[in-house]
Amino acid sequence: MAGKVVLITGASRGIGAAVARRLASEGDTLALVGLEPDELKQVAEDCGPEAGWWEADVTDLESLRTAVEGVVERYGRIDVVVANAGIAAPGFTRSMDPAVWERVLDVDLYGVWRTVHLTLPHLIASKGYLLLVSSLAAVVHIPGLASYNTAKAGVEAMGNSLRAELRHLGVRVGVAHMTFVDTDMVRGVDDHPVFGKVRTGIPLASRVYPLELAVEKFTAGIRKRSRVVHVPGWIGPLKIFRALIPHVVELGSRMSVAKADRAALADIEARGADVSSRASGAGGLADTAKAKGARG
Repeated sequence: MAGKVVLITGASRGIGAAVARRLASEGDTLALVGLEPDELKQVAEDCGPEAGWWEADVTDLESLRTAVEGVVERYGRIDVVVANAGIAAPGFTRSMDPAVWERVLDVDLYGVWRTVHLTLPHLIASKGYLLLVSSLAAVVHIPGLASYNTAKAGVEAMGNSLRAELRHLGVRVGVAHMTFVDTDMVRGVDDHPVFGKVRTGIPLASRVYPLELAVEKFTAGIRKRSRVVHVPGWIGPLKIFRALIPHVVELGSRMSVAKADRAALADIEARGADVSSRASGAGGLADTAKAKGARG
């Protein structure tokens, strides 16, 4: 499949940027979409002279439409779409900033839908491949990330629906599930004075996997037009036990959540709900600034 035009959202940093660099090194042409123009420009330079970048916000349909139209105008087609843009904002639902809770869904779920909506005609024309980036959070719903869990579960459901809807049109659909990978977003969660300790205290969530593993898995999935991408591979077998997982999470968090809940309220009192529960990492800060600008 090398030599394809690949559009990646959330390509400024993290998994999106790393996968873009790998695909470019193997002969693909990269169309990079994201919020941070300086970062996007650098990634595009790393991806070679044919790569292009478009600043766009996946929560803004017209902004995203302009980017997609620009990609098609420049390259004439889109063969692969990786709907990767996403943010994570730690916080307990009862106390975190409601605007942040909703922003996570707007970026991580509705942003994926907007990406699908705008690129699908071009994928149908090319009989291409669509990879929706979900998460282990769609399967294991750890406390303190309810908005993220909800969004990623929705992305998985969207992918499963689209897979059946689009097969007869020649479009293949994959869903990526990954646990914590060494990215700016995960490091941002770990820097949180309350929820960094919550994450590292949960057995399945405590290990952070190297970014290179995600790059290998994503690249292989794109080449094979895989229906699922698991980072790491044990996520696949874990799905068999979905019905039991909520009980395990509830049992494991019975003692820790009450303490973390008190700490979260204290942190909100000290720093304010908007700071305590804002999106994590440098990419999250860029999204926060964009959202505040949109609200005026």
